[in-house]
Amino acid sequence: MCSTICIQAPAFNPSTPHCFFRQPISSPFLSSSRKLYNGVLRFNGSMDVQFSNGKKQRTTVSASASVGQNSSIHTERRRKVVEHICLLKAKENLSEEEEKDMLDYLYTTQYQMRGIVAITLGRISNQNVQNYTHAVYMRFQTKEDLGKFYENTFYLGVLREHVMPYCHGLTYVDFESEVEDDILPIFRKGAEFDYGVEFILLMSIAESELRGRAEEALASLAKLILEFPSLIVQSAQGCLNFCPSSKEYTHGVVIRFRSLEALELFLGSKEYKDIWRSKFQMITQKTVSIHFSVDPVGTEIM
Repeated sequence: MCSTICIQAPAFNPSTPHCFFRQPISSPFLSSSRKLYNGVLRFNGSMDVQFSNGKKQRTTVSASASVGQNSSIHTERRRKVVEHICLLKAKENLSEEEEKDMLDYLYTTQYQMRGIVAITLGRISNQNVQNYTHAVYMRFQTKEDLGKFYENTFYLGVLREHVMPYCHGLTYVDFESEVEDDILPIFRKGAEFDYGVEFILLMSIAESELRGRAEEALASLAKLILEFPSLIVQSAQGCLNFCPSSKEYTHGVVIRFRSLEALELFLGSKEYKDIWRSKFQMITQKTVSIHFSVDPVGTEIM
């Protein structure tokens, strides 16, 4: 079974000095990461909990404590969500007015149908071999909501009248992830989500015998992301792309970075490069990574 992971980083004040440390936990029942961050010791991990009826359940645990103070601990409830990614290849002669028209109509689809809980989109900032020019990222509550989205007459009209006249190619990737069961992480709301850089990594891992290694690679990446709360707001990842019309990519990762500098620091880090070389490079047949800037609604020039 393929695992799906969504990680919400703690709130971060960029004006406050910060540092990290790693320290192993001795208990065999606990897997975790701990760090000193903004004067607060933070713990994130998982624990096997046994209830009075004898039933066991593995649950996510997080805790925090200011240095010199008592700690507090709570378990996080998780909720499955569906991540939808659309990469577009716009025509070379696309004008600014046509680009704005296309992105504006795609953005307004969230107001025309139920089920879309978050959306970001924009012009891709980095060059890529596949020549994708624009990206749309949406989050849905359920697979059923996503299915209705694909069939929605308003969305089909947007594609027909405001997207396809300007583009010569679309690629879709859909996958399930899990997010903290709270309104801000689910809907990607709050000041931390108003700005930053959206990073999308898509991979093709076709051979079934490599799927287990893919899960291991994604788990390693998720663990690394936990160590960089000063750079990352939230991360979601999953596998087994279930989009019926596009099977080009099998696995996806979406990371919201706090800034372009944060993205460059993470992707340029020795830890990330080591994980990519040792875990991903040998099992991926095809990859594409893109990023685009996210600005507060009302000031974004689309």
